[in-house]
Amino acid sequence: MMGNGGSLMRFFLRKTMETESSVTGGYRRRFTGFLRKCMFSVLSMGPVPNHIAFIMDGNRRYAKKRNLQLGEGHRAGFASLMWILGYCYELGVKYVTIYAFSIDNFKRRPNEVQVLMDLMLEKIDELLKEESLVRQYGIQLYFIGNLKLLSDNVREAVERAMEITAKNNKLVLLICVPYTSTDEILHAVEESCQDKLDHSQAVKQTNGSTDHCNQTSQEDHEHDIKVVDIEKRMYMAAAPDLDILIRSSGETRLSNFLLYQSDKCQLYSPAALWPELGLWHFVWAVLSYQRSYSYFEKKRKQL
Repeated sequence: MMGNGGSLMRFFLRKTMETESSVTGGYRRRFTGFLRKCMFSVLSMGPVPNHIAFIMDGNRRYAKKRNLQLGEGHRAGFASLMWILGYCYELGVKYVTIYAFSIDNFKRRPNEVQVLMDLMLEKIDELLKEESLVRQYGIQLYFIGNLKLLSDNVREAVERAMEITAKNNKLVLLICVPYTSTDEILHAVEESCQDKLDHSQAVKQTNGSTDHCNQTSQEDHEHDIKVVDIEKRMYMAAAPDLDILIRSSGETRLSNFLLYQSDKCQLYSPAALWPELGLWHFVWAVLSYQRSYSYFEKKRKQL
């Protein structure tokens, strides 16, 4: 967003920060909410991202910095996620993807992994309660990744959450757990190869042993694996192209997350730890995306 829109946005941001530092209680919440709506109205004048992904980095550092117990940083991170989902819903973002648990996280200490799995079960239950943000905003939960690596009770909870929210259509929350891009690409290649092999065997059984050379040549060509075959078998095939990828805590690494999908999106890495991420970081990420929108659209059209 450029020109008057950008100036107006800077005004709203400044006034909101001034309000937070000068007033308290219900008045502050109401006034901040009003300014937030004004900011989102200005943002909606430009291109609104359809799909935003988050690497929720810094939960453990947040807990350590505040001398919190193991897992408390992740609980604070969950609260931050709820705020971010609310902002996405208000702005009109349709897809949100979060990196909740990497396959590599299984290499952590067993007690830490267990704490995270227990926390996941706890938060899934919270998300499904009547008063939850998921119910209030009509959010569909979609867990993607190598789900067979999860324990039986966690996998059952994940499947139940997807079933219960399957008809929600206001916003889709894709939760990557356990996930890495390496595993996603390997899965897509293996599935593509298996599908082609199954198809080849079915054709041979149908045609019998009287195939001519030209038929064999045609079949070989049909069984070539194409990019589209790989893409439609990706875990992330359930979501459209990625527009913004945000990683908190100032890190610029992607950590094996959406490597295939992030080549034409806006990358934003604020210094704030994930539980500290707020409205201002979200707004600046969207503004950065809007400033770069024409560039990314041009790149996509070149494909």
